[in-house]
Amino acid sequence: MKVLCIGEALIDMICTDRGSSLSNGQNFLKKAGGAPANVAAAIAALGAAVDMAAKVGHDPFGQHLIDLLKEMGVGTDWVLQDPNHFTTFAFVSLMEDGERDFYFNRGADGQLSSQDLQSLPLSDYSIVHFGSATGFLPGPLQTAYTDLLQKAKAQNAIISFDPNYRHLLFQNNIQSFINQCWPFIEQCHFFKLSDEEAMLITGCDSVQHAAAALRKKTAAIFAITLGKEGTLLSIGNHLEMIGSIAITPLDATGAGDAFVGAVLFQLRDQSALTLSDISWENWKQIIYNANKAGARTCEYMGAMEAFKHLNNSIFN
Repeated sequence: MKVLCIGEALIDMICTDRGSSLSNGQNFLKKAGGAPANVAAAIAALGAAVDMAAKVGHDPFGQHLIDLLKEMGVGTDWVLQDPNHFTTFAFVSLMEDGERDFYFNRGADGQLSSQDLQSLPLSDYSIVHFGSATGFLPGPLQTAYTDLLQKAKAQNAIISFDPNYRHLLFQNNIQSFINQCWPFIEQCHFFKLSDEEAMLITGCDSVQHAAAALRKKTAAIFAITLGKEGTLLSIGNHLEMIGSIAITPLDATGAGDAFVGAVLFQLRDQSALTLSDISWENWKQIIYNANKAGARTCEYMGAMEAFKHLNNSIFN
């Protein structure tokens, strides 16, 4: 059985002129991006079969994304090239005060439609992962997300969700983002939130209060990541902090995606009907392994580059 990741595959253009605004920046570094694409690459690096469902432009940048995913071992039969829309770009510059100058040039990623996925063989997948950084923005992808959620449920696939909140995308409509998260939180089997996301979505002022609010509204297993402090894991009546490992961080890009990829890698032989058979002790080990995957990713510059050094030996 394979894992399916759906969502955006895009190009991050990172201004390397530190402290320069995008309008003044002269030098940019092209990096493959998109949280669901990162999760797929992490799963493939760990050694499991995974496919990506996304739409890119019929242009050199879209081809670059397809080629890189293939190089990483990700199946790209459902990474479609749109001749009418360019590949999505995110331009980012880190200012001297730590704020990000950001411009999102949306193109093909939002055009993935339910019609595009009509013949997708969902029965081939034990897990379907939704990583919604752009999936909750208006467009065909928004509808394709909700349609695929219902189809995955009917197949008894494990449904995984990571909201991947990006303030610069939703700063003018945060409530829409929150409202769209709840159906996935309530219907999925596993979801991962950052501490910021947990408090934003629940409206709580602490991670502990957010966890309590989530536990009242969903039966899903969930993890709230807290960086070097570890991860708060909730299953049924159990709630516990799972520690991580000490590292010297270089770049945190993709750490959360590596975490999710490592969890799904370890669940790949399960189904929605067998998740309850996994013991609390085994779940703690799954999350500890995922913490290690996220931490190791921070030791390299760039998510895809980090994933090239990721393999299942980290679980030993």
